Amino acid sequence: MKVFFRNIHLYLSLAAGIVIAIVCFTGAVLVFEKEMQQLIYPERYQVEPLATAQVPLEKMVSEVQAKVPGANVSSVKIYADPERTVEVSYKAEDGKKKEHTSAESDANKAKTEHSHGPKKEGAEGKKGPQAGGKGGNSQAFMNPYTGQIAGMQSQRSPFFFTMFSLHRWLLAGDTGKLIVGVSTTLFLFILITGIVLWWPQNKKILKQRLNLKWNAGWKRINHDLHIVVGFYTAIFLFAFAFTGLAWSFKWFNDGIYWITGSENVRPEPPVSIVTEGATPISFDQAYQIAKSQMPNAEYYTINRPSEAEASIAITVMPADAVHERASNQLFLDQYSGQLLGQQLYEERNLGQRVRTTFYPVHVGSIGGLPGRIIAFLSCIAGATFPITGLILWLNRLKKNRKKKQSTRKIVAQ
Repeated sequence: MKVFFRNIHLYLSLAAGIVIAIVCFTGAVLVFEKEMQQLIYPERYQVEPLATAQVPLEKMVSEVQAKVPGANVSSVKIYADPERTVEVSYKAEDGKKKEHTSAESDANKAKTEHSHGPKKEGAEGKKGPQAGGKGGNSQAFMNPYTGQIAGMQSQRSPFFFTMFSLHRWLLAGDTGKLIVGVSTTLFLFILITGIVLWWPQNKKILKQRLNLKWNAGWKRINHDLHIVVGFYTAIFLFAFAFTGLAWSFKWFNDGIYWITGSENVRPEPPVSIVTEGATPISFDQAYQIAKSQMPNAEYYTINRPSEAEASIAITVMPADAVHERASNQLFLDQYSGQLLGQQLYEERNLGQRVRTTFYPVHVGSIGGLPGRIIAFLSCIAGATFPITGLILWLNRLKKNRKKKQSTRKIVAQ
């Protein structure tokens, strides 16, 4: 029976090994993308708190519009942490790109966090450069105590966007997305058959398969790197691969709602009451209303409506949220500031709550920093398995070839 599982494990690995290695490696790189950006560009994210009050948000918006003539500000993100900058997202008019000094030649660097605006669950699964490349918002990082620009960036950094594109669609659009999805599905079977092949027959073999023997020859070390490390990381890689399918296949994403008996639709946001001569409230007014409604938050993202009758959507991330996608939303009349409605994470249906856990599970953040470290190490290991597995197979072929040659010599004698 093990011969059967070994053949499945081998041939599926040969078919999908290269893609699995690429997806695992790029996944490892992306786990700590946000931290790496903050390490490389600390001035964008951290400020020295001052005793003075923070300047109005509208002043920060005006500063951005003065720096980038024609900039259409779409949202402002305010953190409760007094050492964090305020992030102003905007789109520049065609032909009026941001001007940067040599110290800010990183205009093509991108925002690493995902949008938290109102959307249909699973909408982030769409393919193409729109997910993080061209066509998105640019960001200005503002010092909340001086109102001055601390840094600017336009889209995702070329390096991380390339890693993201390789991870999601191999730089090949829909075709690459399909290849990644199929390879990820095969990876699930590879992991299952790998555990079956790993399963020991007695305690002595169990001990051998739980410990790396570093003082052995290179063949034994390669063997242990594939089998022993494979055992310890299999459950995590299975979770990462399984959740990743939600971004590859619509049927898989829809299946989450079918299994949970839920609808994949959020309620339509309420609309503002438009009266003659009415003017929209400011970002500062919307921010104060949001804080009064939900004071204990990690951050607030205030989205400026693009239509006259639309409401102001404010995403609120509770300080005690169960994970990074468990956000709430408030909707305000953009003219009067009246609270029109809210969408709490706890009030979402079962399918929506399950779906929102897929991203934090996929990147390991569901377990905090330890979870992300596990995700990073597991993905690094996953990228090596096609290599160590190929070496194991070649060594076995070589060994079998020598046995056949020895047998022929004995028969000939």
